[in-house]
Amino acid sequence: MRPLFTLLSFCFLSLSTTRADWLNFRGPQGSGYAPGITKTVGELSEKTLAWKAALPGRGLGSPIVVGDKVFVTAASGPEQQQLHVLCFSAADGSPLWERRFWATGRTMSHSKTCVAAPTPASDGERIYALYSSNDLVCLDLEGRVVWIRGLTLDYPNASNSLGMAASPLVVGDTLVAQIENDSESFAAGFDLLTGVNKWKLDRPKSANWTSPTVLEKDGEFIVALQSSEGVQGLVPATGSSVFKLAGGAATMPSGAAVGDELYTPSNGLTAVKLGASGAEPAKLWNQSNQRPGTASVLVVGEKIFLINNAGVLTCVERKTGTELWGIRLEGPFSGSPVAGADGKLYIFGETGIGQVIDPGGEKGVITSRIELGETILSTPALDEGSLFIRSDGHLWKFSAK
Repeated sequence: MRPLFTLLSFCFLSLSTTRADWLNFRGPQGSGYAPGITKTVGELSEKTLAWKAALPGRGLGSPIVVGDKVFVTAASGPEQQQLHVLCFSAADGSPLWERRFWATGRTMSHSKTCVAAPTPASDGERIYALYSSNDLVCLDLEGRVVWIRGLTLDYPNASNSLGMAASPLVVGDTLVAQIENDSESFAAGFDLLTGVNKWKLDRPKSANWTSPTVLEKDGEFIVALQSSEGVQGLVPATGSSVFKLAGGAATMPSGAAVGDELYTPSNGLTAVKLGASGAEPAKLWNQSNQRPGTASVLVVGEKIFLINNAGVLTCVERKTGTELWGIRLEGPFSGSPVAGADGKLYIFGETGIGQVIDPGGEKGVITSRIELGETILSTPALDEGSLFIRSDGHLWKFSAK
């Protein structure tokens, strides 16, 4: 392990934030549902479009929101070797700062994706940006470098020809990241202040674009890592294994967790509940005909939502997995749906069409639609009364009336 650059200027570490911030891919616990956000946009239209800011290069990673700031990453240049972290004012979209770094690892990827595919994460005090080139950067909220890791220097074979997109997640005092590929595949927990490995775990040698999610059992957090071989639950601070679910799982759509229950795209859709320490999770149900496409699973209250490759949004009963209804949306989709406390779903398709779905009746209803005219492969980020979405070219903010 060789941190390229380390600045230790903190003697006290706060691991929590009192705001209902959107700190990582799919928000709280990495599951897409934010019950702490009580006011949502409701309508996507020219009337609710607050601002639009230009972005450099390419980027698939979603925005994250920390207080009054919005952060995104990007990669530019003929070979995407220039890595960007950008900070904007959430209020008016004005650029606050930008930092650039040279990639130290491989920048090859499929033409649809790019080097800035993972969504950054935050602990409320710092930003952690991971790129497909295996460069991991930590900055404070003012853009000052805390540390940088060029993971390819330590793990030179950790890459694949399609690029990697798993997003990191801060859990307690650990940054958890999946660097999974068909060669030197691993997951690791990094110290938040130094970037040094707290643990490293070999993972299945297979391309994997899923991101971690978090369960909670008896007041303790457990990180769930999904792969083609199944799901493994870990203690985030040590990497110690808590459970394993065999039987395989999807490598593109991620699952969702609610408390001690996990809903995984495995052999269709499978629900399990954690048992006592050391015990195998109890299988609640499996619905083999419920197969998410690229978009990840979303759980809101007693309903589960998934979008298949045909663009059909299906609502199933959380308790049994029984299908309640299905409606066709305007896809295709690479991003995932998200929701706030009111339960409305927000999703953007690859062609730039944003849709709001009210799932409260006997059947879901599309209540709002907007065409942004740019390809969108990312997932929205929610804030109180606001929604942020990005394409390669722009970052948009929509605000409640």
